[in-house]
Amino acid sequence: MNWQGKTVGYALSGSHCTFAEVMPQIQRFIDLGASVVPIVTNTIMTTDTRFGTSDNWQKQLKDITGNDIISTIVEAEPLGPSKLLDVVVIAPCTGNTTSKLANAQTDSAVLMAAKAQMRNQKPVVLAISTNDGLGLNAANIAKLINAKNIYFVPFGQDNPQQKPNSLVARMDLIVEACEAAIEGRQLQPMIIERFNYV
Repeated sequence: MNWQGKTVGYALSGSHCTFAEVMPQIQRFIDLGASVVPIVTNTIMTTDTRFGTSDNWQKQLKDITGNDIISTIVEAEPLGPSKLLDVVVIAPCTGNTTSKLANAQTDSAVLMAAKAQMRNQKPVVLAISTNDGLGLNAANIAKLINAKNIYFVPFGQDNPQQKPNSLVARMDLIVEACEAAIEGRQLQPMIIERFNYV
């Protein structure tokens, strides 16, 4: 697929442990010729963790994409009327964001961007990273799998022995999953043995 002229809304929610894994995927979109608009939840703008500081992650997003970060609902709302984005990918997509999206709650820039994209009947791609994917969030994931214009980056259990409910996407397949979604199809297989890849 030719990414020249395409615009990706790249949204990150607060699974801080996967940020280092997804930054190269943002760079892949840029290298393929796409324009990338970074969109984040409030936790990324305000929280320092053992995986890195808020300022560092913000700087990386700006340096890679060359664009300002959308971090508020007010900033994200115009994405609907403008029809700017060809695809929105939420990567990582936490259990919290998964739950809210499945239940039509919009309390962050990331969720507003997804809502705006769904309004335009364009693809939203989720790269889940959640400790309760096979727990209480399993019902929300199932609901989203059956929702129109929502697609998943292939995912699986990342640590079945120690965290049997945990599901994480293969972040190295984000670009491929977005290509498939733009073509109106789910990248297959969707459920994989992820722990074999890490």
